[in-house]
Amino acid sequence: MKITLIDAGKRFNRDWIFRHLQYHFSPAHSYAIIGPNGSGKSTLLQAIAGAIAISEGSIHYEGSAAIAPDQAYKRLSLCAPYLEVVEEMTVTEFLHFHGSFKPLILPVPAIIEKVGLAAAAHKQIRYYSSGMKQRVRLAQALFSDTPVLLLDEPCTNLDSDGIALYRRLVAGHAANRLLIVSSNDLDEYDFCEEKIDIRDYK
Repeated sequence: MKITLIDAGKRFNRDWIFRHLQYHFSPAHSYAIIGPNGSGKSTLLQAIAGAIAISEGSIHYEGSAAIAPDQAYKRLSLCAPYLEVVEEMTVTEFLHFHGSFKPLILPVPAIIEKVGLAAAAHKQIRYYSSGMKQRVRLAQALFSDTPVLLLDEPCTNLDSDGIALYRRLVAGHAANRLLIVSSNDLDEYDFCEEKIDIRDYK
């Protein structure tokens, strides 16, 4: 899927977060949205995901044909530390529940094994550490069968083993997808082919 931003801008009250952003995101390529904390990286990623509306300009989604903006979410997966997981569920239940909305590329037990949560597969997510919950978010996004993968500060709360896992998962499961990473941590995006500094669009 291709995503094109045409003179896109977003403001809250009188403050412009970004403006006059003209960009084309191509399938099977990787991009990083960079900038300091509070610069608007997450806002831009959420706008691309269709989670928030832009204030000016337009965003176009295209597969084999044009895709209506309100249907684009079906082809997008988003991982972000602020996204809630259903803590009353086990990770097994949660991934089966998620898979009822978006198909998964592997069976749930295999996904749980790949993200290192097999020992806690039947424990309620409420008892997970913050790092384990982030592994659940990564599993939900990376193993959804979608052509677009959006990652917002994907290594939040991960230790060194978790960061290494993240990089293996991206290498193994994101190569043929449109990947956009929002981050100010080089370990999260140094493999990206293009960098977009949001400070250039203020």
